[in-house]
Amino acid sequence: MSARPARTGATKQKLFDATLNLAGSRGMVGLTVDEIAAEAGVAKGTVYYNFGSKDGLIDALLRYGVDLLAARLRTAETAVGPLDTVHDLVDGMLAFFAEYPTFAQLLVSELWRTPGQWHQTLALLREEVTSIIRAQLQRLEDAGDLPEGVRVRTAAASLFGTVLVVALDWQVFEPDQSRDEVRESVLLLVRGLRGRV
Repeated sequence: MSARPARTGATKQKLFDATLNLAGSRGMVGLTVDEIAAEAGVAKGTVYYNFGSKDGLIDALLRYGVDLLAARLRTAETAVGPLDTVHDLVDGMLAFFAEYPTFAQLLVSELWRTPGQWHQTLALLREEVTSIIRAQLQRLEDAGDLPEGVRVRTAAASLFGTVLVVALDWQVFEPDQSRDEVRESVLLLVRGLRGRV
């Protein structure tokens, strides 16, 4: 194996990190390729070589972030009972958003913007994340662990949206709370609404 794929991967990671860093301080819309390249410490042409355009970079950034989040959520597939399943889903999302708070900000600012520049990409990525949550909630429903009348699709979107907003609130307004405390607050809310989980 040559060193080129490793260098290309490292360069892409630098560009992702630089874009998130800049987006966290001023948002995505006004960013320029020059600013992203300078922040990453690479030539402007590197962005075009790796992604074709700023929009290509942001599209890849969104896909990359959702792939990381999806991997965290898939750990719930091995959970044994309903408590463990919901615990793993909530904890996976909180851990991810704590590690990548700017990505969470980007999702909140762009996901529900209609019509947003990256709406189509984000809609597909949202579906990918909620389908993982939905599959786990469907597993609970099939086992009789969800109350009658709960719509799995709506519950999956609700859990994702709740944890996303709670994670941002935690990072911005209550950073002194531990992830365990935040997770337990969300789980208490879920248990209170459903009665058994």
